[in-house]
Amino acid sequence: MSTSSCPRETFDDSSTRNDEMHSTIETWLEELVGEVDDAVSSEQFREWLDVQSEFHDYSPRNTLLIKLQCPHATHIAGYRTWHNEFDRHVTEGEKAIWIWAPIIASKCPECGNSSSYHDRSECEYDETDPSEWKNGLVGFRPAPVFDISQTEGEPLPELETEAIGEGDEVASHLLEGAPSLSVDVVVVPLSEWPHGNARGVCQYRAPAERPLVKVRDRENSADLAVTLIHEYAHTLLHGDAEDETNRSERELEAEAVGYIVGRYFGLDTSGSAFYLAAWRGDEPEAIFERLDRISSTAERIIGVVDEVSKDE
Repeated sequence: MSTSSCPRETFDDSSTRNDEMHSTIETWLEELVGEVDDAVSSEQFREWLDVQSEFHDYSPRNTLLIKLQCPHATHIAGYRTWHNEFDRHVTEGEKAIWIWAPIIASKCPECGNSSSYHDRSECEYDETDPSEWKNGLVGFRPAPVFDISQTEGEPLPELETEAIGEGDEVASHLLEGAPSLSVDVVVVPLSEWPHGNARGVCQYRAPAERPLVKVRDRENSADLAVTLIHEYAHTLLHGDAEDETNRSERELEAEAVGYIVGRYFGLDTSGSAFYLAAWRGDEPEAIFERLDRISSTAERIIGVVDEVSKDE
């Protein structure tokens, strides 16, 4: 996969600045689409997909149960699954997370009960022998599962999505420039971070209040900076978006803005390709359908950071 690390761009000629910046952003987005294609075909991505396929999608009810018992949970599996599929074991003394597991058994076509319950019910269906009944959902039972944080053993493959580079100054300017973007921002220490493996979150509040961006603190200042840009982009682009089905589109736009602005300031944002590949909810080429939105948002954030740096 190619790298998007480059010396910082400058567009000093005010008469040509807008056209040059727009053209450069379009070129960079073309490169990002190519990097996403490379990421999807890479061995690293295939290994990551293989592992992700082993984890189940949980119902809203079970998701709530998991979050209530283990708010920081990221990867959930049963005791034997951790051992047999991932070569990991549950750490001694860890308490199970209890969820509802489906019970699948042959069921009566009439009343829907399993054969054992059917014999004790008032259902009189006898057109076919129970041995011919089809399997289906007949109930739920409590089942223990464990989060990866409760296990030890072989690490799971990860995608290298973090930005790298010298990001201290950019991150500082982004934090200072938040009021100019009508955003409130707070950097939360890792020990107090309540949002699992998310790097940042954007919370929309009452119309009279600014959106609140919270980012998890980390040593990698370049990645902190790009996370700030990503969340700022959400506040600027998606404050009125409520349709959850469009979430992949929103992530595509925000990550594209992070890629562009980070790259403008000389950071290596090639990890955005893996980030977008992992979403898989939209084709990378869809970036160009939103070129103007992405470009104008990136230019606004760049302008605020540049203005802050001039005032120092």
